[in-house]
Amino acid sequence: MSHASAMITDNIEAYLRVHERKGLLRFITCGSVDDGKSTLIGRLLHDARMIFEDQLAAVARDSKRCGTTGERMDLALLVDGLQAEREQGITIDVAYRFFSTDKRKFIIADTPGHEQYTRNMVTGASTADLAVILIDARLGVQAQTRRHSFLCDLLGIRHLVVAVNKMDLVGYSRERFEEIVEAYRHFATRLAATDIRFVPLSALEGDNVVDPSERMPWYQLGGQRGPALLPLLEQIDITTPAPFEALRFPVQYVNRPNPHFRGYCGTLAAGALRPGDAVRVLPSRRRARVARLVTTDGDLEIAYPGQSITVTLDAEVDVSRGDMLVAEASELTPCSAFSADLVWLHETPLALGHEYELKAATRSVCARVVRLQHQVDVDTLAHMPTQQLVLNGIARCQIEVDQPLVLDSYQRSPGTGAFVLIDRFNHLTVAAGMVVDTLSAANLVWHDMAVTQHRRAERHRQKPCVVWFTGLSGAGKSSVADALERQLFGMGHSTYLLDGDNLRHGLCSDLGFGDHERQENMRRVGEVARLMVDAGMIVLVALISPFRQERQRVRERMAPGEFIEVFVNTPLEVCERRDPKGLYRRARAGEIAQFTGISSPYEAPQHPELEIDTSHDDLALTVAGLIAELRREGVI
Repeated sequence: MSHASAMITDNIEAYLRVHERKGLLRFITCGSVDDGKSTLIGRLLHDARMIFEDQLAAVARDSKRCGTTGERMDLALLVDGLQAEREQGITIDVAYRFFSTDKRKFIIADTPGHEQYTRNMVTGASTADLAVILIDARLGVQAQTRRHSFLCDLLGIRHLVVAVNKMDLVGYSRERFEEIVEAYRHFATRLAATDIRFVPLSALEGDNVVDPSERMPWYQLGGQRGPALLPLLEQIDITTPAPFEALRFPVQYVNRPNPHFRGYCGTLAAGALRPGDAVRVLPSRRRARVARLVTTDGDLEIAYPGQSITVTLDAEVDVSRGDMLVAEASELTPCSAFSADLVWLHETPLALGHEYELKAATRSVCARVVRLQHQVDVDTLAHMPTQQLVLNGIARCQIEVDQPLVLDSYQRSPGTGAFVLIDRFNHLTVAAGMVVDTLSAANLVWHDMAVTQHRRAERHRQKPCVVWFTGLSGAGKSSVADALERQLFGMGHSTYLLDGDNLRHGLCSDLGFGDHERQENMRRVGEVARLMVDAGMIVLVALISPFRQERQRVRERMAPGEFIEVFVNTPLEVCERRDPKGLYRRARAGEIAQFTGISSPYEAPQHPELEIDTSHDDLALTVAGLIAELRREGVI
């Protein structure tokens, strides 16, 4: 509602003209649960005399039945309208309230503080210019305080008012207020917000909400008494940088009422549009000129962002719902992959590679999250590696779509840089996203390729790894590896065996058997094995690989858990007795120099994942033990 004014009765038209010229501030209240968001809004409306008498009477009546403030009127009930909210004393859904003062019009979005309702907070913040972040003076900065602050930052809100509430419960302590201010400032150093204000208040008692509080004379700014919350909101400058000037008109509906008219309806997302402007249709790249800008109130000479219009063109070109009109000279091109900040909003975690429906502007396509670049720790805003995204998690990710999309970065153009992900089976919104950058051949590097090791492994239903068999010649490495591969292949797994002798006929045919050449042999085999792991395969390597340090270097090239060392610890006398290739006999005769175990040392593994001795167990039992180990390691 609006503030009381004599002009309402004396000159209603003059009053309406004054009212139309007022600026509008859209803001949200957010923060941790029970910080007093709904009570603050109720107090703001009550003390500013923005409540009708019948509303006040209804709140007084409901306060006796389900209030949480004892004998007092529970002002939170002005915005907590759902039955479940009143029963539990919490905010669940977003509640919007409009009011105006003689200086400014306001739309408040009261958002929930509970972590499980973060999705509703994102909804309220998506259209806000400013955020009032409440902090309970007793508890200080909480995890949800940081999460909501970071979400406001992601959504481009650059004006924050930190309201330290419940000052009455800490004796209106200046020291406590300054402690909280210092803690929040330390956290906010990694936010992009350019304007952060702090106000100590008590929503329950009305201190510093509409009128300055006599109980906190120490609250000063620039040597003068600091403003209460409402005067601050009336005077705060929310001037934003110049809007994105490039033309963006997503087509929502093709209007064809008769054979003589074809118009393309939608809301202008960015830029200005005039009759005669040359435009291009994406993704088809067809060109035309704007003929008319049609509205229910007649044709326009110019349209601005936010206006709903119907555009007609001077040429018969194919334009469908989901297409976008851009300036003819625009260099914007559709993309099939992009990076984005994703807020996960569902109890079921994100499944990498799973197909979701992606809705961006007026277009819906099939999409997959193919890579999680990092997750954000809401306590420190540090970036952490992750392979999963759970409820309320925030992560930078890479997404690919099955049809080209026309996107901008969210920070440049929120209207064409925001999207949601929808579960294709239950039709629930599972994530909200903000585009960071589109990926093209010019800036897509190899490690950001859409088809990742994880996706290949998911298709093969296995964990890629290297099973590295090391031991003396004749120990049984190749025989065991061959039998293991046959077993895994029969179980439906994707495998490949790299045998040392076979590789000497091709990849390593130019190498001899000196120490340096053996090291190069192991390096080459290790690199091939690593690439095959990236291909999602289980790689079996049968190689003497006598040097402990070189085996360690191969291990270090792999991710944790991807290198499984199997020491085939068959005694030398058994290997020499077997001598399947006659090599020991020739080495003993001096015909082969630097032969491992005879004239060249073998460095046994110190901590292999598995140790076997083929002189004790038969082949079937050995393979069964290896299969059991691979199951324990989560490979199969």
